[in-house]
This record gives sequence, C-alpha cells and structure tokens, in this order.
Amino acid sequence: MLPVVALVGRPNVGKSTLFNALTGTRDAIVADVPGLTRDRQYGYGHFEPHRFIVVDTGGLVESPRGIEQLMGLQTRRAIEEADHVVFLVDGQSGLDASDRFIADLLRRSGKPVTVAVNKSEGRDAGVVVAEFHALGLGEPVAVSAAHRQGLDELVERALAGRAPPPAETAAEGGAIRVCVVGRPNVGKSTLVNRLLGEERMIAFDLPGTTRDAVEVPFEREGQAYVLVDTAGMRRRARVDEGVEKVSAIKTLQAIDDAHVVIGVLDARETVAEQDATLFGIVAERGRALVIAVNKWDHVATARREELRAELAARLRFLDFAPLHFISALHGSGVGELMESVRAAYAAAMRDLPTPELTRVLEAAMTQHQPPLVRGRRIRLRYAHQGGRNPPVIVVHGSQAERTPEDYRRYLTHCFREAFRLGGTPVRVTFRSEANPFAGRRDRRTPRQRRARSAPGKR
Repeated sequence: MLPVVALVGRPNVGKSTLFNALTGTRDAIVADVPGLTRDRQYGYGHFEPHRFIVVDTGGLVESPRGIEQLMGLQTRRAIEEADHVVFLVDGQSGLDASDRFIADLLRRSGKPVTVAVNKSEGRDAGVVVAEFHALGLGEPVAVSAAHRQGLDELVERALAGRAPPPAETAAEGGAIRVCVVGRPNVGKSTLVNRLLGEERMIAFDLPGTTRDAVEVPFEREGQAYVLVDTAGMRRRARVDEGVEKVSAIKTLQAIDDAHVVIGVLDARETVAEQDATLFGIVAERGRALVIAVNKWDHVATARREELRAELAARLRFLDFAPLHFISALHGSGVGELMESVRAAYAAAMRDLPTPELTRVLEAAMTQHQPPLVRGRRIRLRYAHQGGRNPPVIVVHGSQAERTPEDYRRYLTHCFREAFRLGGTPVRVTFRSEANPFAGRRDRRTPRQRRARSAPGKR
C-alpha cells in the first residue's frame, strides 16, 4: 500500500502550495488568505523513486472558534490516518506560539514527524531552520514550496526506510487484482457478491455501508482474481463521518495497487462530477478501467438507446474503457464484464516488440506526416516499450519533444488500434535525439561550401 503523508501547520504557512508541488496538480486552492483549506484534500505524490498519498489539511490554531474547530477536527483525523506527518512552519515569520502548540500535539500523537521550514528561498538554510530546533522534533528541512526547492530531501526524510513500491506489477500467482470503485449505493458490494456467488459483502440500500477496502480471492472460469471492494467516495461536502474519511485513503491505495478497476455507475442517475473525477483518477494512475453501468434492468427499454448516447458523450475522455450495462442483482451482463476485465489486464501487461512498434510508427507517418515546427519537419525514427501497466511507448527522433498534442493523440490511437490495447490507458512519450554533428567544425573553405550548395553540384 502507498504510504500516507499528512501536511499540517498553522494557517497560511503554505500547506496547499506544498500539496500542489508534491502532487504536480493545482487541486488545492492557493491564495494569501488564512484558512482557505477547510477540509482534507487527497492526492498522489511522485518523487522518484517514491510514490505516496498526500493529505492537505486546514490550519491548526490553539484557541479555535467556529469553522476553525471543524478544521481542527479534520486535521486531527488526518494525523490519525497518516504514516508520516510533515509539520510546515513559516521561515519568514519565524517560530510562534501556535507552532509550539502544534508540536506538542504531534508529539502526543506518536506519529513520525518532519519539520519543513517553508519560504526559505534566497536565504541560508542553516540560519532559516536554526530557531525551529526548539520544537524538539528533530532536524528541520529548509524548503520553498513555491519554488520547489528542498522537496527531494523532504520526501526522502519523510519516507526514509520505506521500500519504494514497484513501478509495474504482474499478477502474483496468476491472480488479477480487481478494484471495484464508485459512489455510495451504486451496487458495488452487490456486484462483488454476484461474482463470488455468496454474500461475502454486506449489501443493502444504505449509502456508505462498506467502511474499508476488503480483499477477497476467488476464481472464475479458470482465472484467479483478488477482488477489492471499497467504500464509496462522496463529494467532500457530504462526508461527515470520520470513518468515511478514512475510506477515501483506502480507495486511493486500492486503485494504485490494482491491475484493473471496475468503475460502477447507477443507470438511474446521470454521470456526476464525482464519477468523472474518480474515474479520471483511475486513468491518471494508468490503471486499466472497465465501466459497469449497474441497475440497467430499472431503465425503460425506450430510454436505453438515449442513455447509451448520453453516457458515451459524458465519458468521452475515457474512450479506451469498455462500457457494460449490467444488473448485479440478477447477474445479467456480468459474464461479459469479467471478459473485458481479463482482456484489459492482458492489454495493460502486453509486451510490445520494438520492431513492431517501429513499423506501426512508420505506417502512421506514411498515412499522415509529422507537422512542421518552426519551419522544420519533425522526424520520428523508432519506438520502443518503456513500461507496462499502463503500456508506455517511447518515440525517438529529432525535435520529437515538440510534437504537437493532436499528432500525439493520433499516434496513440494508431498504437492502440494496432496492438489492440483496449481497456487500458496508453502513454506515449517523446525523446529528442542529439544531433551527432552538433559542435563539429566545418573545415571547408568558403569556396568549397559555395560549390557544394550550387545547383547541380554534388
């Protein structure tokens, strides 16, 4: 499981800026106004070789009032969830009473803590951290979240002694890890019970019944699986119980640990922002995805074709993921769903030989030439596989990194079609090769160069 790192500190010390820097996103609101983060924000951090989950929190104050009390409660729960706490302090304003209060709280929590002194850019690190030794929480680290300085050292300190998770994992013992995700009450546990053929999961009409990720091994048509049933992820404004807060962490960990994710929707409801966000997280993590539209038996026959079109339009950004219309309660469509799961796993773990990848690349360029960039033609020479789960294809050439986004999408589509990579995201990266003649002096005389460039001369 990915380790969990919580960011805590008093208001306005830069926790959200650090969250964005660690996750490479802009998901946390950042502004120079204390107390903007009132709830916990979750994201994936990736600093080679470490991968982890980051939790951003609201500010802690010694004497909270009103909303500050709720923010403090959320922060305390984040500390409970965390494997490591990063205590962020302000290197410009210096040590104050609130920092001492938080340090005492963290000592009593028993969690490992790293003190990060933020806003330290342009200053001597030893001088900036000196006064924060008084907190008694070990050697502080000087960082600048806004300028991404000191973050590698911070991550190394926070995750010291933890073995980095493997970048790609084949099925151990042949078992495919399948994670079932979706909003509460869409029928995830009912689907798991249908697959297992027994009531292994509690399933009734009450949102949030499943409070944790539960792993269940089973076999279907000769293939071994491990099913992971997760608690539903709601919009944060609707999540009140601490136990459901913990479930968000478990869901993110289960997604990262899966080979294939089954995203479950309720056919009676429209695709909500939460659905798109959750499934988008799956795609962003590079996990194979199969979408199950559950409770299809509740949809009138006359409405079904219209609903299929609506779903296809709303989930266009997940066009690699097959859609299955099922009834988990009655079992209709579940067999075909698992066939897609198996095919998606095979696609995600497929070996892509370099000669075949290069042939597909050449055929694609014959069909549509790479565009001109700054008056020069992009020249793509060969491709090779750079990873699995998801498949990563590395394309080499001159000016390759300047390949426009629309041509990148075109090549991704060509590779997907040629190798039948349905059900899995495909990542195509581009690397520009150095000019072998760069830096070599032209020793010809001006007369020789003019003669060489004259029409008809060779």
